[in-house]
Amino acid sequence: MSTSYSKVEYSKADIKVKSDLIAIDNRIEHIDVKGQYIQLAAPIHLSGQINAAKLSMEYKIPEQQINITENSDELVLKIGVDEAGRGPLLGSVHVAAAILPQAWSGLIEERPLNDTPLSILTDSKQLSEKKRDILYPLIKEHAIGYVVADIPAAVIDQINILQATMLGMRLCAEVLLEAIAGQVLQAPQSVFSSFNIETQILYDGNRCPDLDYSKLTKSGIDKAKIDCQAWVKGDARHTSIAAASILAKVSRDQTMYALDERHPQYAIAKHKGYPTKGHMEAINNYGVLPEHRRSFGPIKKALGNNLS
Repeated sequence: MSTSYSKVEYSKADIKVKSDLIAIDNRIEHIDVKGQYIQLAAPIHLSGQINAAKLSMEYKIPEQQINITENSDELVLKIGVDEAGRGPLLGSVHVAAAILPQAWSGLIEERPLNDTPLSILTDSKQLSEKKRDILYPLIKEHAIGYVVADIPAAVIDQINILQATMLGMRLCAEVLLEAIAGQVLQAPQSVFSSFNIETQILYDGNRCPDLDYSKLTKSGIDKAKIDCQAWVKGDARHTSIAAASILAKVSRDQTMYALDERHPQYAIAKHKGYPTKGHMEAINNYGVLPEHRRSFGPIKKALGNNLS
């Protein structure tokens, strides 16, 4: 059954400005589902940044040029969104959104990243861990903006893995849009009364989450300017989605290595939470961790066996 999430509130403290970089640090503890208040089983954390200087350079246009360039392809803001960690039995699912410079954002097969620091970028699953680790800081450095959402196992168990992933995808897109809109509308040189830059949100997969347009409208964001697109295998097709896939994958791996240090007997660094033979043997030998996803079949079975 499909669930719609809306009315997630962010405080002004969630967005901090330091020089040209706008740091995003959001902690979501409750949501409103079809008018019903729901306290999340654990907080969802979103972190990232907007590079205000790059944003200003690419998307704030002089007043005398607005009628010429308002509808040009150069003003299409493309946000790639992807996830990592839907299949594992352990840990959080991570969702990321990324905005690359306009000249770098396009179909991978057309090679827009040639002769750039991200020239090796493609679907994270097609890259070695070493290459992903190289790309991870480079994407953060060169992106116009990015955000990563960490949706913990307790929330996955509360609302199911599909809805947890859709919620993460929605939150990542919304928080980036709101941070960018705030910069565009508040800038002295802005000629916009609303955030009317054409925006494409490119989601990896076969469906798009439902954005909270009422909240976005309050931020000055024009719903008519937002085009949500689902791209099957998009992380291997579009550079912006591929960038998001790297951010999601590497950030999730980092949480797995942290868990491995706390629970070395589970060899989490090797299986990263996936249901391998070694992982299942560790569960049988040492039990279920708090970070295991209790709504997943093998963990339910393991818990049942311990009760019998």
